Amino acid sequence: MDTELSTLSLHIGEWLRARDAMLATAESCTGGWIAETLTATSGSSIWFERGWVTYSNAAKQDMLGVQASTLDMHGAVSEAVAREMAQGALARSQSQFALAVSGVAGPSGGTPDKPVGMVCFGWTASGRVDSATAYFAGDREAIRRQAVAFALTELIRRFG
Repeated sequence: MDTELSTLSLHIGEWLRARDAMLATAESCTGGWIAETLTATSGSSIWFERGWVTYSNAAKQDMLGVQASTLDMHGAVSEAVAREMAQGALARSQSQFALAVSGVAGPSGGTPDKPVGMVCFGWTASGRVDSATAYFAGDREAIRRQAVAFALTELIRRFG
């Protein structure tokens, strides 16, 4: 794992331990990379509770409770879906914080409205739900890596 993500994981762990809290993740375009980043840190079982990789719309609905109407109205790559993914992860776990990611990592799959590099995020804790959309550049791996770093950094920024 690269040094930046390793350092970020350590920081997330310290931040969660200071709150006696756990984190759950719901990932689509990052394919479990957030969970991998966190669990690569020794002792992460104290603060990382569980994660889902829900790549298909059916998985988002079945495993996280994302509403079909939300998918139909906004599409899988949307803040509305990312918020519902995060809320579903929190509701289906023993965690106090949850984050979710859904995006277009490329190199194909982009549209004029949702170009390659567009990634939507959701974070939730204590009844509060935040979301954001970011646009990343580079190849598939670079976009996914930037999404991992953004999701974790913003968790602390928004809820710290």
